[in-house]
Amino acid sequence: MRYDIAIVGSGPAGLAAAINAKIRNKNIIVFGNDNISAKLVKAPSIDNYLGINSISGLNLKNKFKEHIDDMGIEITEKRVNNIYSMGEYFAIASGDDIYEATTVVLATGVEYGRMLKGEEEFLGKGVGYCATCDAMLYKNKDVAIIGHNHEAEEEANFLSEIAKSVTYIPTYKLESKLNDSINIIEDRPVEIKGDQLANKLVLKNSELDIDGIFIIKDSVSPKYMVPGLEVEGPHIKCDKDMNTNIEGLYVAGDCAGKPYQYLKSAGQGQIAVSSAISYLDKKRIKEKTLLNA
Repeated sequence: MRYDIAIVGSGPAGLAAAINAKIRNKNIIVFGNDNISAKLVKAPSIDNYLGINSISGLNLKNKFKEHIDDMGIEITEKRVNNIYSMGEYFAIASGDDIYEATTVVLATGVEYGRMLKGEEEFLGKGVGYCATCDAMLYKNKDVAIIGHNHEAEEEANFLSEIAKSVTYIPTYKLESKLNDSINIIEDRPVEIKGDQLANKLVLKNSELDIDGIFIIKDSVSPKYMVPGLEVEGPHIKCDKDMNTNIEGLYVAGDCAGKPYQYLKSAGQGQIAVSSAISYLDKKRIKEKTLLNA
């Protein structure tokens, strides 16, 4: 199936985009988290959301969830690793799965976590963000996974069936069961070293000699998610209509720039999806004209 619009992110920007796309009868897919937004849930009190005063982030999240449920909008709980512009459509990679969409709205928020020393230098050279995508490259090799969430545990279990050894370094309280063959180290990652390829992970109290390192985060920075996408620091470059430098790709919310406000994000989500719909309409008219020529 090729969707009209793929929305990456389930915060206020992503859900506002989804609601307006649904109203316009577009075929959409929303990638995100059923918890809507970890940042929103943690907010103790929100006082500047028009029409809703003095509400906790958790209660506002519940209102968002009720709204999309009433409209029949489902959230696909999968992490998007890469988005590729194929000319007429976008290919969206999530683990082993590939989705297709004519347009994309990026509403991923801002990647707050600092990169490890050496992470950017060795990205694609022994360092990756998706173990299930690249597992076969490390068949019978020694691999480390730095896990920032429970999803990383699934990737570690998958990789353990292919790699010679898997060492798991959780950056959170580990509760779920990992395969018995996986070595767990409770330590803080500090630096990635290597020559042409990464071959050493330096921890605060030890070092690991490895063939590859996967860093499983809650989200991948758009700079690495979308080849060719223009960014300014942590933000994606866009115009007032939320167009990026890639035709058919739009942006909304915190990843589009400051201020980081929920109401602003929701408004940008509506603008971004309106631009996407305008693009789809023009594309449809052009295709119809060519058919009748």
